[in-house]
Amino acid sequence: MSHGKIIIFDTTLRDGEQSPGASMDVHEKVLVAKQLEALGVDKIEAGFPVSSPGDFDAVQAVAGEIRKSMIVGLCRARETDIRAAWDAVKEAKKPGLHTFIGTSDIHLKYQLNMSASEVLKAVEGSVKACRSLCRDVEFSAMDATRSDWGFLVDVYSAAIAAGANTINVPDTVGYTNPQEFFNLITHLKKKVKKIEDAVIAVHCHNDLGMATANSVSAVMAGARQIECTINGIGERAGNTSLEEVVMIFNVRKDLYKLNTSIDTTQIYPASRLVSHITGIPVQPNKAIVGSNAFAHESGIHQDGYLKERSTYEIMTPEAIGYGKTNLVLGKHSGRHALSKRLESLGYRLADEDVNKVFRRFKEISDKKKEIFDADIEAIVIEEIYRVPDKYELRHVNVASGTVSTPSATVVLAVEGEEIKESRFGNGPVDALYKTIIHMTGFDAELKRFSVSSITGGTDAQGEVTVELADRGVVSVGQGADPDILVASAKALVNAMNRMEFLKNRKSKENPHL
Repeated sequence: MSHGKIIIFDTTLRDGEQSPGASMDVHEKVLVAKQLEALGVDKIEAGFPVSSPGDFDAVQAVAGEIRKSMIVGLCRARETDIRAAWDAVKEAKKPGLHTFIGTSDIHLKYQLNMSASEVLKAVEGSVKACRSLCRDVEFSAMDATRSDWGFLVDVYSAAIAAGANTINVPDTVGYTNPQEFFNLITHLKKKVKKIEDAVIAVHCHNDLGMATANSVSAVMAGARQIECTINGIGERAGNTSLEEVVMIFNVRKDLYKLNTSIDTTQIYPASRLVSHITGIPVQPNKAIVGSNAFAHESGIHQDGYLKERSTYEIMTPEAIGYGKTNLVLGKHSGRHALSKRLESLGYRLADEDVNKVFRRFKEISDKKKEIFDADIEAIVIEEIYRVPDKYELRHVNVASGTVSTPSATVVLAVEGEEIKESRFGNGPVDALYKTIIHMTGFDAELKRFSVSSITGGTDAQGEVTVELADRGVVSVGQGADPDILVASAKALVNAMNRMEFLKNRKSKENPHL
């Protein structure tokens, strides 16, 4: 394996956002983009500008904020798409365009209704149009792994001749396997004209659980750019996981002799941020960033680990920025100590934001004797990374017990106007939810309600996740508080706000690259 660098192309803000309920507003996209920049991502695919005014504004906002990473806009092989993408990214310090068209027989017949020769003309025209506007142009043959290999050679040769710097080979539906993908990349390296003038990229989906393995296999065959997302989020079964591929090349430098520009200590903060903003929890046994990734419960494992960490640990929690959940602060801790701890956790906040976190920290420390890293992270998410929307929770009071009928009184602001209502229910959460739903007239099905403890102990903050569904729109919300009922109310209101955002979003198109 030759020495070299793997370019990390992150599409959390575009493909990752296509996860059900994961849509982000402009403010949230900018926050994630800043964390991706701190992570050291080479290219950030910020969105699909032509799809909606909201997406255009978000890409433009990211382009105006980020200085180190390239900001890429996605566009189909159409003039209107290309113009919209360029207008959205042109103010970026490092702008990029990513154009695509389907190449499999299935896509040509059923989606595009185009002949092979028409597709070749579209490839040539779109890449030339992109290159006339931008130095960095990527071309993707959508559904490449189900396309005719000979046709792919012609398509990629045309793209490079027209000026593409990067040619992307997407496994759009997660169909291929590592050996087959290795053979395809090898074939393209041998047959595509002027292939040495372009970087080979791969974009794998995880429908059969092989996205990471396929991406690594492609690199072994000569690919040098991996398209991925934080926590592996994305439509259907998700995308290649950034943290997995990065740590594979980091831990196994002896084997691959390749590197990335990623600051691995920013991986865990990025994972937590994306999880909280999208409302999509990370499964406990998720590689690298799952809560069990560094847990050792087996007696044999614990014995070996205590004697020598390397017996059962191939990387350290510190390597990915995961600080062990030790007691760090208490009610007498000052603002300076909190600020330093926030920095060590990967959060670079403005003074006014630190003040917001500090006020909430003091409130919680009055209720909770010991404040852990996870508590601090939950406060940051609550106070900084969530912006008030249509519904704002003001006050909650719940009465329940063995001899009384559960009831809830809620004070809620709807578009700034405060309303109050009380209702009964079968249990405290039922009473709370019935009250909130009745007073807002919000009509959606509660698909999921889950509770977890952020840290240990009976005074731990509880984290509640809810999932709402309404006519095909799915929204996920989260809330955290030492009072689990308050956390439940926060989660529902958060999910309602996200549902309103999704419904109001006028996106007409959803590309399946």
